[in-house]
Amino acid sequence: MIPVQLILKNFLSYRDATLDFRGLHTACISGSNGAGKSSLLEAITWAIWGESRATAEDDVIYSGAKEVRVDFTFQSNQQKYRVIRTRIRGGTSVLEFQIEIPSGFRSLTGKGVRATQDLILEHIKLDYDTFINSAYLRQGRADEFMLKRPTERKEILAELLKLNQYDDLEERAKESSRQFKARAVELERSLESIKIQLQQRETTEAQRVELEAELNQLQQVQAFDNIQLQSLQVVQHQRQNWEQQLSFVKQQYQNLTQDCDRLQQEQSAIGSQLSDLEKILHQEAEIKAGYTQYQSLQSQEEAFAAKFEEYTRAQQTRQQKQQHLTKQIHEIERQLQQAQAQLEALHQQERDIQQTLTKSGEVEAALSQLAAARHHVARLDQLQMQVTPLLQQRATLQSQLDRTHAGLVARLEQLQSTENQLQRQQHRQPQLQQAVMDVAIQIEELEKKRVYLQRVQEKGHERRHFIERLQAHQRDYEKLLGELEQKLQMLQNPEALCPLCERPLDEHHWSRVVEKTQAELEDTQGQFWVVREQMAVSDREIQVLRQEYREISQQLASYDGLREQRGQLAAQLEATTDVQQQLQQIAAEKQHLERSLQAGDYAPDKQAELRQLDQYLQQANYNEQDHALARSEVERWRWAEIKQGQIKDATKRQAQLLARKPELQSQIAQLQVRIQQDQTDSECAKQIAALERHITEIGYSSEQHNNLRIAVRQAQSWHLRYQQLLSAQQQYPQLQTRLQELEESRSARVTERQKLGGQIESIIQQLQATANPSAQIQALEQQLAIRRRQLDEQIAKLGRLEQLALQLETLQIQYEQQHQQLQSCKQEYRVYQELAQAFGKNGIQALMIENVLPQLEAETNQLLSRLSGNQFHVQFITQKAGRSAKSTKKNAKLIDTLDILIADSRGTRSYETYSGGEAFRINFAIRLALAKLLAQRAGAALQLLIVDEGFGTQDAEGCDRLIAAINAIASDFACILTVTHMPHLKEAFQARIEVNKTQEGSQLSLSI
Repeated sequence: MIPVQLILKNFLSYRDATLDFRGLHTACISGSNGAGKSSLLEAITWAIWGESRATAEDDVIYSGAKEVRVDFTFQSNQQKYRVIRTRIRGGTSVLEFQIEIPSGFRSLTGKGVRATQDLILEHIKLDYDTFINSAYLRQGRADEFMLKRPTERKEILAELLKLNQYDDLEERAKESSRQFKARAVELERSLESIKIQLQQRETTEAQRVELEAELNQLQQVQAFDNIQLQSLQVVQHQRQNWEQQLSFVKQQYQNLTQDCDRLQQEQSAIGSQLSDLEKILHQEAEIKAGYTQYQSLQSQEEAFAAKFEEYTRAQQTRQQKQQHLTKQIHEIERQLQQAQAQLEALHQQERDIQQTLTKSGEVEAALSQLAAARHHVARLDQLQMQVTPLLQQRATLQSQLDRTHAGLVARLEQLQSTENQLQRQQHRQPQLQQAVMDVAIQIEELEKKRVYLQRVQEKGHERRHFIERLQAHQRDYEKLLGELEQKLQMLQNPEALCPLCERPLDEHHWSRVVEKTQAELEDTQGQFWVVREQMAVSDREIQVLRQEYREISQQLASYDGLREQRGQLAAQLEATTDVQQQLQQIAAEKQHLERSLQAGDYAPDKQAELRQLDQYLQQANYNEQDHALARSEVERWRWAEIKQGQIKDATKRQAQLLARKPELQSQIAQLQVRIQQDQTDSECAKQIAALERHITEIGYSSEQHNNLRIAVRQAQSWHLRYQQLLSAQQQYPQLQTRLQELEESRSARVTERQKLGGQIESIIQQLQATANPSAQIQALEQQLAIRRRQLDEQIAKLGRLEQLALQLETLQIQYEQQHQQLQSCKQEYRVYQELAQAFGKNGIQALMIENVLPQLEAETNQLLSRLSGNQFHVQFITQKAGRSAKSTKKNAKLIDTLDILIADSRGTRSYETYSGGEAFRINFAIRLALAKLLAQRAGAALQLLIVDEGFGTQDAEGCDRLIAAINAIASDFACILTVTHMPHLKEAFQARIEVNKTQEGSQLSLSI
């Protein structure tokens, strides 16, 4: 990836900036600390991958801005791309990806930020982790790899090489092997259970044959009893038919008896009705006369009812007319009352106006007082306008003088505090000198112990390597002893073959082979015990070395703290050398300040100006209290203006009242005349008089009407008796006919009942002649039921046995299938176990690291030779188990450590003993070699190199060599950007990018 152009808007410390990389090969990004140098590079990672050092997504937005935008154009694989990433504060991000074509840029943006990010990674073939660990040597992370422990270094290298995917594969393989192992255990338990169940097959078959024979015998006995039961049931059925016929005939006989009784009762009831009807028919003449009188009275009552309706309508109409007239008169009376009330209100207003007009003289006097007070206030207002700027100027001068006085007092207090602190430092100078000497002696003793600790560590490494070789020899001897013991066990067979040529042995050769094998076994056992003894001795030596290493390490725990303490004490001691001179300067300045404060001669120009202003204000004779009293006097006489307005309004109102008063008096007289006319001469009054005359002409009497109603109610019984007479005349012949029909029906039912009595006697005789088989049938049915239950039980048992036999056949098939599954699971378990070992730390990962380390070591030493003038050499060591002559490389197992040995002209030393500049050059070489290796493994060419703050620990010679190394490797990269805050290094680079921090944000300037 080669940068072409970077455009920033509101990103971190940048408001608006553009950087064009075209023409830049090796460039320096310089500026003071905090100017925004690293932010410029963070913009590239945020645009491409959306990653930065910001903890929250909105933290990349410039403080106070609402939106951030980064536009980055770069070249990759001979093709130019453009990435635009924007974000709104509190909102979401937008990502655009474009590719250059002859007509401009064409969009490759996917559906959403995630899809577009995947497209970018697909084209550049470089993810964020690989970039920051290869092309981008970030600030403060140059020595991250070297400061880790050996085991952690190997983990970091595995992480950089992205070998953690093999950890996932290992865990998945282990999980699959555990699953197949659990499945195999489950299948074994299931097979054992099925095997136990299959042992029941023969017993089940024998029980089934025996049960079938018992079932056939029971079925034969059951068939014979069923035939006997059927014959008895035929006899019982015939007897039941006769019983049912007897019951039916008896029921008919009883029904006929009930019919005869019912007909007899109905005849009696009809006879009683005939006698009642005959009584009514004998009173026919009397009933008709009474009914004629009832009809006459009813006609008279209807005539009176018509008069009553006409009378009621006339009364209602008269009442409605009267209500209407009363409503009209009330409306006029209401208008009359309103007019009278208005006239009374006019009289009251006239009295109020007259009272107001009597105060006109008092108001005129108050108005003259108000004019005089306002003239006085106007004069004071003009004087205030002249004095106010002078008062403000005086307040400003007084405030400036107060601040000057406070500043002098604060400076005096600061000088006193500084003087006390310097005096304390001056007293501590002998103590600091003694402390520096004591710390130097302690550091010198600890440095000797550090050298001795390194020798102890080297000796421990030597002992561990020796133990590893002894362990390899021990395994070889154990294997050889096992083979020899197996050979002796095979030779115990009289027909044993020769272990070498596999030919039959005679007694002589058999004895020689046994003796030789026995002697070889004893010799091997002796060597085995010698190795065990050497291992025990070496273990004790290592324990002693470990104890000694721990003790010395504990003593060296304070080494770094002592070095830091020595630096602090030296700085404090150096600071005490010029304390006396500072104390003299402070004493002189204190004396000057105290004299100025006592005499008050500070800021003489401002004090003179203040005195002049006070003199002028005294001559003006302006008093704020007099001004306030004048304003209150004006407010006290303001009521005169209000009263003057009220008098003017009262005069106008009096004229209006005089014009309105005659109108109201005329209106009241007219309303009184209208009331008199409506009561006597209106149309409604005339209609009411006509209705009263019509009511008199109707001549309706309520008393006569009530007497007639009473007579009609008393004669109403004749109407009822006349209806009964008509009904009796109609029912009498019908009841006579019905009485004759009932007599004939009763005679026929008596004859039929006598016949049914003879049939009942005949059926009873037949039943007495036939025996009852119910007891025999009940006994046979009980026997059949018992035997049927036995048959059901036997059949159910036979069904269960047949089902069990079917299940056993199914189990046999299942047993064979699960047996095959068990073999498959065991095979899969072995496969995944081998895969887990292959994917583990000691498998593919160890082999890949072992293959990568020679390439990394060669690249590191090539770069380090340029940086150190061929003075340093790095060697990567992975500790391995010792191997015997018969063992191969495949048998070697890597231990999880990665030691880095650094050799110079004085020999091989640990990384911690090198100075800051030397350590950085080693770090830089290893880091750059890792970068090239990672980029190569990612499938991308490492065309861009960014070194962020890499010169802080270098001396002049080291910086020159580092710059020379960068220039030497410049041909390997298309663009190299170096970030530094050291001004004298800018001159070493022809192309420089200056970064400056301003109030408008960080600004860029490019010089080539």
